[in-house]
Amino acid sequence: MTPPRVLVLWCPDWPLTAAGTDPAVPAVVLTSGRVSACTAAARATGVRRGQRLRDAQRYCPDVEVLDEDPEGEARAFEQVVSVIEETCPRVEVVRPGLAAIPARGPSRYYGGEEVVGGMIRDAVLGRDFVCAVGVADGTFAANLAARAAFDDDGLRLIPSSSTAGFLAPHPVSVLEMPELTGVLFRLGIRTLGDLATLPPRDVLARFGAEGGVAHRLATGQEARPPAPRATDEDLSAHIDFDQPVEQTEPAVFAAKALADQMHAKLGERGLACVRVEVEAGTADGETRSRLWRHDGLLSSLAVAERVRWQLDAWRTAGQLNGHLTHLRLAPDQVVIDTGRQLSLWGQAENDEQVARAATRIQVMLGHAAVTRPQLAGGRGPGERVVRVPWGDSVAPTLPADRPWPGRLPQPSPAVVHPEPPPARVLDAAGTPVAVSGRSTVSAPPARLTVGKKEHTITGWTGPWPVREYWWERSRHRRCARFQVTTEDGRAWLLAIEDGRWSVEAVYD
Repeated sequence: MTPPRVLVLWCPDWPLTAAGTDPAVPAVVLTSGRVSACTAAARATGVRRGQRLRDAQRYCPDVEVLDEDPEGEARAFEQVVSVIEETCPRVEVVRPGLAAIPARGPSRYYGGEEVVGGMIRDAVLGRDFVCAVGVADGTFAANLAARAAFDDDGLRLIPSSSTAGFLAPHPVSVLEMPELTGVLFRLGIRTLGDLATLPPRDVLARFGAEGGVAHRLATGQEARPPAPRATDEDLSAHIDFDQPVEQTEPAVFAAKALADQMHAKLGERGLACVRVEVEAGTADGETRSRLWRHDGLLSSLAVAERVRWQLDAWRTAGQLNGHLTHLRLAPDQVVIDTGRQLSLWGQAENDEQVARAATRIQVMLGHAAVTRPQLAGGRGPGERVVRVPWGDSVAPTLPADRPWPGRLPQPSPAVVHPEPPPARVLDAAGTPVAVSGRSTVSAPPARLTVGKKEHTITGWTGPWPVREYWWERSRHRRCARFQVTTEDGRAWLLAIEDGRWSVEAVYD
C-alpha cells in the first residue's frame, strides 16, 4: 500500500536557532551528556551529533555548550507552525524544528505540490527562519527529501515512482535506530537499498518488530500499516474543568490522566496511535488544536509534556488568552500495536506516593526533571548506568545482560565523574608517568595530583589497554586504565589518553 503524499518542512539545528545562537559560532546542545545539535561552525571542526562532550571539545575546545530546552524549542517553533497554518490548516508537529502536512488537499487547491511547497518555503524564509521543504510518499521519505533540498534551492519533490531509488543510497543510520543500525552495519547492510532487498519475513524473524519497521521504511512504506476501525468509535479522552484553569500546571496534570485514558482505550483494542491531537478551549470561546507525532512511543507523561509545550506556545503567541475550560486528547491515526514484552514474573509496583510526587514534579519542571537509574552495558564505569525519565520504559542501547570482555571487575566505583577531571601522575623522581603503545609503564606511579591536592600512591595495578568504537571515528577511544590507592585510604580509577591523565571514578 502506497503511503499518502506528505509535505515536510525542516528547520536545521532548531535547538540552537530557538536559543538565538549564530550559526557562525561553534555551539552544541547537550542531551543526556551527548551532542544532540550543533551549529555549522561546530560541524566544520569535526563535531557531530551523538558525540560525548569531551569528544566534541577535543575537536573544538572553545565550543559553546547549551543545555537542552525542549519547552523553549516548542514555544519558538510555534512561530513557524503559525506561518504554515496560513497556507495549510492541518499541521502536524513531528518535533520542534520538523513539521508535516498532508500534501494532497493543498496541492489540489493551489495547483500542484511544487507550488504549495514553494509558498510555504518562501513564507517561512520571509520570517527569517532557515528551512527546507520536501514532498514524498510518507513522512520518512519526505523528511529525507527536505534534508536533501537544503543544499539546493530548499525544495525537493520525489515522485511516487522514484521513492525506492531515492531512498536506496541513504545509509541505514537515517533510520535513527542506533542499536539495530549498528548490527546491520557490521553485517554489511549499510544502505537502505541493501536492507530493502532482503526478504521481509527474514528481517522480521532475525531483528523482530524494530527490524520489520526498518524494512518497511527502507522500501518506501509507512512504518506500520493503518488499522481498520469503526467510523463511530470514539477513542478520545476529554475533561471539562468545573472552574476555569488559569495556570498551566493543573491542565498538564489533567492531561496526564487523559493520556492514560486514551492509551487504555487503544490498548483494549490492540491499537497504537501515530498522531495525537491536542485540543484546548477557553472561557472566551476560543478553541485551538494541534497534531503531534506519537508513533505509539510516547508515554502518558511524554504526552502531558507536549500539552505543556503547546499551551505555553499558544499563550506566548497570543493565540489562547482566556482561562482553560476544556481539554481533549484524540488519536488522529491508529495502527496495529506490535505489543510490548513484559517481565515473566510480573512487574514491580511503584510506591503510589513516590509515583504521585514524581509525576507532580515532572508536571512543574518538565518530563526529564525526574529520572531513575537503569543498568546498561559497556566497559567503562560511565557507560554502566543511564538515566531514564520517570514513567518511561526505554531499552538501553547497550544491554547490560550481554558479556562485556574487558570491563571493570567488581566492585563498581562509588563516584563516577560525568566529565573526568584532569590529573597528574608522577614517579618517585617527579617525572610524569607515561604508557607506551605496547602498554609498558615508564616508571612505577608514586604521586597523584588532582586539582591542588597531592596524594602519595601506596599501591597500583594496570595498565589495562582500552580501544573502543574503532569503527566509528567520532567515538573512537584509545587509552589505558589504572587502579591506584593513596595514603588516605581511597582508591581511584585513572585513565591516560593521548598522554593526559584523568580521574574516571573513585571507590569507597
